Amino acid sequence: MTERPPKVTFLGPDGLPMQPRPMPARTRGRGPRALSGGSDRFGGPPYDAADLYGQHMAAWQPMLLSSDAELNMYRDRIVSRARDMVRNDGWASGAVTRILDNAIGHLLRPIPKPDYHLLAQVTGNKAFDHEWSKEYSRAIDGLWRSWTVNDLGRYCDASRNNTFSQLMRVALRHKLIDGDALAVLLWLPARVGRGQARYCTAIQLIDPDRLSNPQLRFDQHSMRGGIEIDQWGAAKYYHIRRAHLGDWFSAAESQIWDKVPRETSWGRPIVVHDYDCDRASQHRGGSGIFAPILQRLKMLVKYDGVELDSAIINSIFSAYVVSPYDRELLADALDDSENFLPFYQDQRREFHNTSNLMVGNSRMPLMFPGESIESVSANHPASNFHAFESAILKNVATGLGLSAQQVSNDWSDVNYSSARAALLESWKTLTRRRVEFSESFAGPIRAAWLEEVHEVDDLPLPAGAPDFASFRGAYSRCRWMGPGRGWIDPVAEKQGAVIGMDAGLSTLEDETGDQGLDFEEVLDQRAYELKRFDELGIPRPAWAGQFVTQGEPGTGGGEQPVNPTNATKVSKKPKAA
Repeated sequence: MTERPPKVTFLGPDGLPMQPRPMPARTRGRGPRALSGGSDRFGGPPYDAADLYGQHMAAWQPMLLSSDAELNMYRDRIVSRARDMVRNDGWASGAVTRILDNAIGHLLRPIPKPDYHLLAQVTGNKAFDHEWSKEYSRAIDGLWRSWTVNDLGRYCDASRNNTFSQLMRVALRHKLIDGDALAVLLWLPARVGRGQARYCTAIQLIDPDRLSNPQLRFDQHSMRGGIEIDQWGAAKYYHIRRAHLGDWFSAAESQIWDKVPRETSWGRPIVVHDYDCDRASQHRGGSGIFAPILQRLKMLVKYDGVELDSAIINSIFSAYVVSPYDRELLADALDDSENFLPFYQDQRREFHNTSNLMVGNSRMPLMFPGESIESVSANHPASNFHAFESAILKNVATGLGLSAQQVSNDWSDVNYSSARAALLESWKTLTRRRVEFSESFAGPIRAAWLEEVHEVDDLPLPAGAPDFASFRGAYSRCRWMGPGRGWIDPVAEKQGAVIGMDAGLSTLEDETGDQGLDFEEVLDQRAYELKRFDELGIPRPAWAGQFVTQGEPGTGGGEQPVNPTNATKVSKKPKAA
């Protein structure tokens, strides 16, 4: 028979046996405290966020799901609500417009910057230098404008409705509201010909709703929200409906899914998909920018509607007449054997029919004995309505990455410093959105087009230049430029830009890029203007710089440094006829 181990007694600091600590009443019968999320020593978890029994946290038990599981099954509901909000609410619609105007504007333009350093290093060809880069960039830039801006046939769009910038605006709008931007690059050689398209490449925007699992099956190990992935989570194929589920006139086609590969065997993009990735192993967007604030924004819309309805009702029912008698109710309550009540009501009616005392064009409100006029007390809008609305809009603006003033378009309560600080913070978010969207969505489209350009156009390439597919990134490297940031105080901010360039903290390319300009085009235009000043005999202004031309034409005086304040004394004279 096994002997029992001797009983062990633990002594406290005073040398006496320690008494067992009583278990709290709320945990009795629930098993070990450690298994229920608590700690025996402190009576609760080390973090308040892990509390299971407190009155503030007990009912808060969100699900712990993977990134695809927590989003894909609820995507349609979130997107439909967000779209309805943007369609019918001015705050939401205006916020999307502000983002699009600042991120895309009227022209989203790439500034070519081929990586000639890499090309020269890898190929050993010294012809890949800065001068080649500028020559190549000018050629590519002109061909890009002919495809995206200057083509009146709009052949860059498969539907021939939009320019490239307009397509990018619609795509970014989908990304903001739906969470996904989706396009398929088509190859349409039948459109190429005299007076038609120059290139076979065409962009077809796809509604993200059409990207879904075939026959609406649940997500599987290799299928997530319509995207077929490999063992590392990279997209291989996209399953796209031939028509939208809501197209009742295309009901048959909406039940057919096309399996479209992500790219060709040599790496040319076919499907371009862009979304904000919030977690690892996420393959779809779907939440958009309104998901965190959708509930509060909907409450604000309801509150606005209630206040407006109350104000309208109060304005209509401003006053009413009070009479001491009512024919039906009082006739039943009183045994009116003497017919006094009908007599009183007849007297009231006769009085109002004959009392038409007018002063000017207004009728004087004369009352019959026993009558009075009462007014409606207008308690709406509530006195704290503006403060409440402002607080909600600040919450909305924070979630959207905009300033509160940009959402409300109300700048009356800010000064220059606070307005500039708010705009600088929002500009960081707007710039990030433009850069990420340009590199992830517009960039692959441009690279696919550029590959065709290398095949069909005569570009300034040095002898022995490698093919485009081998150095796709080096050839297609560019800087995407959108709308300018603008100024709040043009004088002070332009002076600051000049000081920054003089101190070496900034460059002309940076300063012009912030205003949506290409510095080389600015310099070319400035040189042309100075030349025209000289040709027309107009004195050069002070902004012309430190160098002006001296001497008469043909004397070879050349350009000499002079004081710009004396520029009018040494300017070139007009040529003789």
